[in-house]
Amino acid sequence: MISVIVPALNEEHNLGLCIEGILKEAIDCEIIVVDGGSADTTVESAGSYPGVLFIHSRKGRGIQMNTGASVASGDVLLFLHADTLLETGWATGMLSVLEDTSISGGAFTFSIQSPLWKYRLVETWVRLRCKLCSLPYGDQAIFVRKSIFDLIGGYENIPLMEDVDFIRRLKKLGSIVILNKKAVTSERRWSKKGLLRAAVINQFIMLLYKFGVNPYWLARIYYR
Repeated sequence: MISVIVPALNEEHNLGLCIEGILKEAIDCEIIVVDGGSADTTVESAGSYPGVLFIHSRKGRGIQMNTGASVASGDVLLFLHADTLLETGWATGMLSVLEDTSISGGAFTFSIQSPLWKYRLVETWVRLRCKLCSLPYGDQAIFVRKSIFDLIGGYENIPLMEDVDFIRRLKKLGSIVILNKKAVTSERRWSKKGLLRAAVINQFIMLLYKFGVNPYWLARIYYR
């Protein structure tokens, strides 16, 4: 069985669509929404879907995902951001590649939910990064066998770069695969900051992280 873990914080406008997208796949899976202290109607949104497990956690995506994983009963864990929708057929593709024991985990092809051409540039850059470095980010819906997740100790409880750190450790146990199926994420992060500014900040943060700057300091730069 697949356990889909959705970390959420003030996602009243996106969570319902995310859950409905999972349910459309019509597969045997459990959905676990982990709320980090929302001040909007995220709690009510999750509660309107029977069978969805809703739990509370301390704020922090890594903390929330670990909390969800600790109660998950599935053999495969899929970590899906609340503002992201998966392309139809995602479950079959994911389970198929995990039959290969040399693959430790993977993610989906990055896509932004906007028709504007400038976002195609971002998508192209992400595809290149994944091809050259095997480095998907969390907004690409990372998946892994639960046995491997437990073996490497899950996500680090850090405020930023928890996905990069997780993939780095995951690669030590096998290869990372990027499925052709898309993970379509909201454009809000880029539209809010501006595409160029967001791109520069992202690369600057990654550079600092590679030089060993504490993720707590990076979070202060990223979220200000």
